[in-house]
Formats: sequence, structure tokens, C-alpha cells
Amino acid sequence: MTHVNWTTPTDLRAQVLKLWDRGELPASLVTGVLLFPKRLTLKCPTSAEMASRFDEVRTWIGELRKMPHCRVEMREFKHRVFGANAVPHEAWIDTLEDAVALIGKRRDVARFTALIDMTCEKQPHALKWLAKRPMHALELYDDWNLLLEIVAWLSAHPRPDVYLRQIDIPGVHSKFIEAHRGVLAELLDIVLPPELIDQTASGASQFANRYGFRDKPARIRFRVLDAEKALLPGNRVQDITLDAESFARLEPNVRHVFITENEINFLAFPEVKDSLVIFGAGYGFEMLSKADWLSRCRIYYWGDIDTHGFAILDQLRSRFGSVQSFLMDRTTLLAFESQWGEEEKQTLRDLPRLNPAEMALYNDLRDNRICKNLRLEQERIGFGWMESALSALMQFHSIPTYSESASPQINLPAIASN
Repeated sequence: MTHVNWTTPTDLRAQVLKLWDRGELPASLVTGVLLFPKRLTLKCPTSAEMASRFDEVRTWIGELRKMPHCRVEMREFKHRVFGANAVPHEAWIDTLEDAVALIGKRRDVARFTALIDMTCEKQPHALKWLAKRPMHALELYDDWNLLLEIVAWLSAHPRPDVYLRQIDIPGVHSKFIEAHRGVLAELLDIVLPPELIDQTASGASQFANRYGFRDKPARIRFRVLDAEKALLPGNRVQDITLDAESFARLEPNVRHVFITENEINFLAFPEVKDSLVIFGAGYGFEMLSKADWLSRCRIYYWGDIDTHGFAILDQLRSRFGSVQSFLMDRTTLLAFESQWGEEEKQTLRDLPRLNPAEMALYNDLRDNRICKNLRLEQERIGFGWMESALSALMQFHSIPTYSESASPQINLPAIASN
């Protein structure tokens, strides 16, 4: 049995395969960088092993010498008993063709060469991407022609101000583009002049803005909680959804705005004079930024009591600095211990916009001082508790709730002082 320290044909093949897996070998087809001839690492038996394990050494030598597509250089080894013998000294892969044959990648090389030829013909600037991401390019072999067609279309129609659905290329539809936004963004960043790219828009969700397409309008769902301030005819509290620009143009004449992340909490939120409630959007508060009238309102954010809830609160305050938290306090957390759950992946970054009480609770949560990965989802807070907290808050601001008389009263100084 061959000693574990001696390099085997399998080991030599693995060294060449690593060049492929890292993308160096296919990339060299684009860049022209010469990888071969290449000397491979060859660990040989020691002189003592050659003497004590001669039969195993002879078998090992035979396996190496029979290895195809690899040149094994020999040196002379003299032994007082066995005489002069030739033993492996160096192992070489002399050509690209030898390397490809050794690792069984002839078909992949043929496909990658076809991608290079196609790219040279249609979008030569995109060769840079092939050299950088050769393995990904092979995965996209069947779609590569369509991807180049999209790049060519956008090069001819820069910042087109149309929806993705309106790109008129045979075989291309909006779902195809959406599924390949990542690679298209990388290609377009290489091919398009910098002045045609909105550098402030990044990530897959900002693809349309980055390259000048029309995007689906962001929609904001809200309820006016004061029937006297209803925006539509009728005296019912109305559930309304508007695009962000229309929402920004509203003049709802309210003083208080609540934001909650849970739909049932949004729908069940009690009527409150001079108030409305918005169904939140996690971290997506940029859609509220254009609504200047919000800066004239008291804004209250009701999120989960966990690290992400406080991170969302911190982000919202980056746009509206006076936002107050609602039911995100230690008293509420401890009151509903039986409803505690677990947060899958915590946010650990510092949140500079939290007030001292929020910061203390956030630090306890992220450092797992109360319970590991502790989370209290907002929908697990009793509705009576919520109504009492809301009543206390509105009394603090001398604004009655319509359901105030039916709500149990509790003393929540932490809420009132936010």
C-alpha cells in the first residue's frame, strides 16, 4: 500500500483540477496568460523508504510512469543492494491540451471557447467579465446569447424610461431579466459608459433605477383613524393603498402617524383622533421620504421586540429623526414572557439613533443577557395591553381615543415618556 506522503496520480490530477475549479484555467483562455508548462508538486519516498519499502516504491513508480498527459522526469537512485534505479523527480503538465484531457474537461473547454467567440463578436468589452467569472459563465451557457442581446439593446437604448416588459427582443421577457439581474448588472457596469449608470442605486431591487428603466411604483397602505378626516366619502375608517408619489401629495391634516409591521395589528388598530396608521415595510422606508407632511407629525413605530425591530427603528429615525417607539419597551417584553420566541439571525451592529432605554434593551437582546436570541413578536402582545398603552400615550398628548372608555387603564410611564 502506497505511503500517504507519496504523491499519487490522483493527487497530481487534483492539483490540475484545482486550477479549473478556481477558474484560472478557463480564464487563461480569455486573458492569454500561459499556465503551461507547469511543474506540479511531487512528494517522493525518502532514501530510507526506498531501501526499506522497495517493492512499494517500484509499484508507485510504475503508476506514475503510466499516467497519461503528465510528463514525469526521472533521476538516478543508487542502492547498495538493488543497484542503480530511475525514480521520479519532477512531474509536469506541458500543455493546456494535456491539462484539459487529464481532468476530463474537453467538453467544458469547447463550451467556454464558444462563449468567448460569441462575446468577441457581439460584446467584446464583456470579455472582461468572462475572465473574472468563467465558472458562472459556463453555468449560463444556454442563456448567454440572450444576455448579450439584452446588453446590446440597452447599449443602443440607454436609460430607456420603459418597463422591463417593454424590451422587444425575441425570447426575452421580464421574468428572464429579473432572474438574471445580478449578472446583467455586472455586464452593464462593464459595457455602459459610467454617465449612463445611476451609481446611487445598487442591488437587485434597484436594477431598474440603476439603468434607467421604469420601476413598479412603491405602494403605501394606510388607514385614517379619524372618521372626521376621511379622505373618501363615507364615515367608515378606510383602508387605502396609494403609490408613493400620490401618498407624498396627500394633505391628510393629521397630527399622529403610527407605523406597524403586522397586518392584523394594522387592521385592528383603534380609531384615534387626528391620526392614521401605516402598514410598515420592514427596512423599506425610502418610499416615505418624499412625504414632507410626515415631518410635521408625531410618528410612532411599533415593531417586534428583537434586534431587527430596533434596527428598523434606527433606520426609520435616519429619515425622520423624531420617531418614537411604541410597545418596544422592557415592561412590555417582561409582561409577555410566556409569548417569547426566538429570532433566527440577530442584528449585531451598533444602532446610534436609539434612546438610552432602547439602547439598554437592544444591548441586552443582542448580547443574550435575558434569553438567547430572544424575540417578542408584536402580534403576541395582548390587544388590551396595546389599547391601554395607546390610551396612556394619547392622554399624555391630550388626544383621546374613540375607544378610550372601553379600554383598561394601566400606568406605562416608559411609553408616555418616549
